[in-house]
Amino acid sequence: MSQTVATGVIALALLLAVVALIVAIRDRAMGMVLLIGFALLEIAVLVQAGLAVAALAGGHEPKEKVTFVAYLAGTALIPPAGVFLALAERSRWGSAILVVAGFAVAVMTGRLLQLWAGA
Repeated sequence: MSQTVATGVIALALLLAVVALIVAIRDRAMGMVLLIGFALLEIAVLVQAGLAVAALAGGHEPKEKVTFVAYLAGTALIPPAGVFLALAERSRWGSAILVVAGFAVAVMTGRLLQLWAGA
């Protein structure tokens, strides 16, 4: 698993969480900036997942392989689920959902790095 890609995913997820928090505080619904940002986050997460699967196929395995794969799959599901819920809730709470989604992706990616390192 690439630490550089994981760091980029964490940084992008936290940036989007902060932007979504600002939008929620301003009592606005999700806009195109957040929609495009979460689309980019999903692409980054899928790239990370592809690199991790390639490393797993190459023989590099973390101690807790099942947990690692579960976190990898969960991380890939969070951005589309968050956007779907934010589009369904066209108020400040839709943006608040994206705050949680961005933070969750950042935390889960950090945990993926820990699992990969064997912590």
